[in-house]
Amino acid sequence: MHTDTITPPPAKRRSKRGPREMLADALLALANGKGRIESHCEKGWASITFAGARHRVKMVFEGEEEVEAGECFIVFLPEHEFSIRGQLVADAAVVQVDSIAHPPRLSVTCEILLLEEG
Repeated sequence: MHTDTITPPPAKRRSKRGPREMLADALLALANGKGRIESHCEKGWASITFAGARHRVKMVFEGEEEVEAGECFIVFLPEHEFSIRGQLVADAAVVQVDSIAHPPRLSVTCEILLLEEG
């Protein structure tokens, strides 16, 4: 009697989406998909009562329509209500803006302080 061994397909690995990835997604959504993240770094932060990370993100908007979206991004970022699971946004600020007219390009550097909930 011959039996074939049935090998189940490999389990799909679910990539862990942490605060960094969720913040990146939220920033891209705030930019209406018209910008791209050029750099993103984070540094752990803690006090006696809170822990979290300060994120520094540089976003680039290239093209007329994209630059307009970038200008809106600058206006709305400080008051935006982020929804990041397990995190509170304690501060969100634009710290640097660089632009050129031809070709239209806008780069926006922002800092966001995330605090762990709980």
